[in-house]
Amino acid sequence: MDPLSWQELEALSPPEPDRIEGPTNAQATLRLFGQSESELRVTLFRDHHAWCPYCQKVWLWLEEKRIPYRIRKVTMFCYGEKEAWFKRLVPSGMLPALELDGRLITESDLILQALEAAFGPLGAAMNAPEVLPLRQLERSLFRAWCQWLCVPSSSERQEASAERSFDQVASKVDSALNIHPGPFFLAEFSTADLVFTPYIERMNASLYYYKGYGLKERHPAIAAWFTAMEGRSTYLGTQGDFHTHAHDLPPQMGGCYASGSARQQAACRRVDQGPWPLAEPLDPETSHTPRGDEAAEALRRVLRHRHAILAVNPVPPERFDRALRCGLTQLILGRPCPAPVGAAVGLLYLKDRISVPRDMSLLAARALRRALSAVAQASLSCDQPSADQAPGGPPPLPTHHRRDQDPRPFAGSIGATRPPAGTFR
Repeated sequence: MDPLSWQELEALSPPEPDRIEGPTNAQATLRLFGQSESELRVTLFRDHHAWCPYCQKVWLWLEEKRIPYRIRKVTMFCYGEKEAWFKRLVPSGMLPALELDGRLITESDLILQALEAAFGPLGAAMNAPEVLPLRQLERSLFRAWCQWLCVPSSSERQEASAERSFDQVASKVDSALNIHPGPFFLAEFSTADLVFTPYIERMNASLYYYKGYGLKERHPAIAAWFTAMEGRSTYLGTQGDFHTHAHDLPPQMGGCYASGSARQQAACRRVDQGPWPLAEPLDPETSHTPRGDEAAEALRRVLRHRHAILAVNPVPPERFDRALRCGLTQLILGRPCPAPVGAAVGLLYLKDRISVPRDMSLLAARALRRALSAVAQASLSCDQPSADQAPGGPPPLPTHHRRDQDPRPFAGSIGATRPPAGTFR
């Protein structure tokens, strides 16, 4: 079956949403919340890909408080060269940074304290007596996570000990969530929840992928907290997915070490290759189910950057053009459309570089990955077990760096440089 033409695909694509006044999103460079741009007091400097956990904390605070702000995006060391203009502002290159009334502030906790002084706290303040012990608990959880994930175990006994240590601290977090009625750390949503958000999201993803550990499965109050967070549009706009975190964390953390258990290997394959959702009825990744508009969202995001995607894919454009249209036809119509011979590697290359929330929402990314995988698989001979494992398949994602996601090519004029495949803006 022939794929839809680009013109036909464009006709099926929804209009661009309002990035300035609409729901929280990773593509915006300006957020106003109904106020005038001339009254802006805040500029947030955060990373291009929305991978930085400390950036997410400040970003989420501004969205929850509905403080108008401008966004300037900066490269993280793990995926490219820091911009010279930013190094002049912040010689250390540290992210996030924030300009408030002309004053530049770094370190996420200091930034939040300055924002509280200027605009009032988000519920209980950072240094409130009820928040300080929770901040300390979050750091204890962070240390236990790092010790388990980022330190290689020399034996099964050492691996089990690191798991127990993490599980004990996670149980304390679970108990803390049970102190007050409702799903949050205090009686109402507050700064305490923001403090936990970035890393507990990454713990949930990385421990499933590298250890086969179900954080939400083991700790019901943490599961209820995640569900409540996913009920907030502010969080959904900043939320990453398991695949993104599993592959952006190793270069940031200095390595992530898999346990090698059968459960872990099965979880790893499921995240990388599907099928999605990761489990039913209780999905460890999200409490949300498809709304019906995910395919259209993914289509719109690919169409916006199709020329760059075609230009840099390892499969030549004359072959990958049809392959990509096959993938999008499968995505939007759900009908089989095998890619040209030899084009599967290009579809899988793109699938592996979808980043959430940088490119699209979690469920839209699932829809696109599912379609690209299906078309790639259909284009291979039936005796191959998986398109991802086929001879001549896509190269594995790097673990010591992610320069395959260097955003610098997007800084020039259109066509001046070739952006990395799978990078959307």
